[in-house]
Amino acid sequence: MAKALLALFLSLIGIFIIDQNIKTLFLEGYRYYGECIDLILVYNRGVAFSMFAFLAEWLKWIQLVLITGVLAYILYLRKACYAIPAGILIGAGLSNVYDRFIHGGVVDMVYWHCGFDFAVFNFADVMIDVAVVWLLILNLRPKMCKNKVI
Repeated sequence: MAKALLALFLSLIGIFIIDQNIKTLFLEGYRYYGECIDLILVYNRGVAFSMFAFLAEWLKWIQLVLITGVLAYILYLRKACYAIPAGILIGAGLSNVYDRFIHGGVVDMVYWHCGFDFAVFNFADVMIDVAVVWLLILNLRPKMCKNKVI
């Protein structure tokens, strides 16, 4: 139980710290322009592809409720195999919500424009995707998730 909670907490803190340190580089002026990828500073006032930007200040509170719900659900399930992907998901989500409180929007910086224009995103966005895929795999293949409880 304690090991799973520690894994959840360490992955949460680790992702939060890594993401915030990367964002600090761009807030301090780092930029790179390449053939396929530009590293630039953009503030996203919405979520993916700037959706729901019309929610303005409400968006950060809605996201906090959703993140709290994910944490409560993971604790309710009490399956140790969910600890690390849940920690990654929650840490990345909290990092983006933190940006909303501090900067008024999520600090994004990776702009893919090779062959097609893609949304500008950040490390936390990638980690959210990784965690969601990981959790989907665990749910679609229940044998991978032993019944160790948190």
